[in-house]
Order: sequence, then structure tokens, then C-alpha cells
Amino acid sequence: MTEDISGIANVTLVTAIVFVVLGLVANIALLSSQQRVNAVARRKVLVRTGADADADETKTDDAGKEATGTSTRRSGGLDTYATGFVVIALIAVTVYLVVRWVKVGHGPFSNGHEFSMAFAWGMLAAYLVAEWRFRLRVVSFAVLPVVAGALVYSLGQGSAIRELPDPLQHSLLLTLHVGFAVISYGAAAVSFGAAVAYLWDPKWLRVDRERLDELGYKAASVTFPTLTVMILVGALWGQISWSRYWAWDPKETAALVTWLFYGAYLHARVSRGWQGKGSAVMLIIGFGLIIFAYFSSYFLGGQHAYV
Repeated sequence: MTEDISGIANVTLVTAIVFVVLGLVANIALLSSQQRVNAVARRKVLVRTGADADADETKTDDAGKEATGTSTRRSGGLDTYATGFVVIALIAVTVYLVVRWVKVGHGPFSNGHEFSMAFAWGMLAAYLVAEWRFRLRVVSFAVLPVVAGALVYSLGQGSAIRELPDPLQHSLLLTLHVGFAVISYGAAAVSFGAAVAYLWDPKWLRVDRERLDELGYKAASVTFPTLTVMILVGALWGQISWSRYWAWDPKETAALVTWLFYGAYLHARVSRGWQGKGSAVMLIIGFGLIIFAYFSSYFLGGQHAYV
């Protein structure tokens, strides 16, 4: 099977990249405009309540809350565009993955092109869930560029349909293995975005760092168990395909190191209450390990080299 669907792939990828970039630009514009409105509204509220530079902290916090509400009401629908662009990108990637799945008869796990698309899908879906749940659009500043990078990388990979290598013939196990990988990688991207925003904390944004810290932790709490299932299913597949559960393949080893790292992060967070800057740094390192695990087979070889 050597059918080429590069035309569909190129159109889909370019469309998705354009709308990811538009979503990022819209989020930047939205947050910038909201902070300008916040600044004006905060000054008005402080004047109305008789607060001055030495006003107590409670009044200042109340003013900030009222200002935030004002900025939300005055967003002019830009928030709808910002979210809508990302949703369109997700739909484009979803449609392509479904079409490709139907045409080839298996999930997106036979080569770098397919999995990069699936990786981008997971990050887009995880970001939209986080945006809906936490209303922290600043996370998009780190997540969406990574999504765009994954899509650009996928665009550079061959999109031609090829026969599955022998180790990939067990479609159900591989679908589960890659499916949990996509979920874990998507959640890790969100925790990475929250950590970057926490450490960056530009004054003009007035970001709620406690909520960013919470988002990073909750996203990592999804990453760890899904990585666990991914490794277990992969080990079962390895036993079926190669007659061994574990071969210390570079990609397997990198995945194990990543799993141990996220486990250490959660242990430090839960048992020792480790929060703040150190927690954010760990989440950034964790996502770096995931990226390394993803590309490890390209420059270290091993049994996953076909991916």
C-alpha cells in the first residue's frame, strides 16, 4: 500500500497551523486589551472607594476582582474568536486523522507524520479542556507554539501510506498504547504551559500564580497515570511482538525515566507540599523529558526506529 494522500495532508496541516497561530494572536490581543481595561477600571474603583496608594490590601483585591469582571464584559467577543480559532484547528486535525484512519485501516502510529499529528491533536484537546476549566488563557503562550511546531514537523514528514511493519500488526494494543501516549503528552503540554506562565509572570498580565500552580499540578496528575498505562500496554505489546516485555530500548528507557520523574514530582507535591517556583521548574523539565523520549528513536535508534 503506497497510496499518497499528501494533498489532503498539506491542506489540513496548513489550515491547522494558520488557525493555531490565529488563536495565539487572538489570545495575546485579548489578554493585552483586558489588562488595559483592568488598569483603567482598577483606578476608577479605587477612586470611587476612596482608596489611595496606602489603601488596605482588601480594598485593592476587591478592586482587582471588579476590574477583572469589567474586562470580561468588555472583551468585545475576542475571547470567542480566540477559542474558536483553536477549535477549528482541532477539528481540522481530527478530520484528517479520521480520514487517514479510515483509508489505512489503523490508528496514527505507523510513522512520525501520523504520530506528530496525533500529538498535536492531544495538545489542542488538552489546552481547550484547561481553558474551559481554569480560564487561564496565558497558558496558550507556551502550548500553542508547541502545537504549531508539531504540525510543522509533521508537514515535513512523508504522508504517503505504507504497510505496517510486523511489530505494529496488533492494531488494538498499539491504538491503546498511542492513545494513552497522546493523552499523557497533551496533559504534560498544559502543565508545561502553566509552569512557563508561572515563572514568566509578566507584570502587565497580573496572572493568578496560585491557579497556574494548581493547573500545572492537576495536568501532571493526568500525565502520570496515563504514562503508566501507556508503558504497561507497550510492555504487553512488546511481549506479543518481540517475546519480551522490556528490552531497554532507548525509547522505552526514556519513557521510564519520564515516568519516574513525574512520579517524583507528584510525591514531592503531595507528601511534602512542594509548590511554587521549584514545582514549575520540575514541570518544565518533565515536558523536556517527554520531548526527548519522543525523538529518542530518531537519533538513538532501537526497536522504535520505524516511528
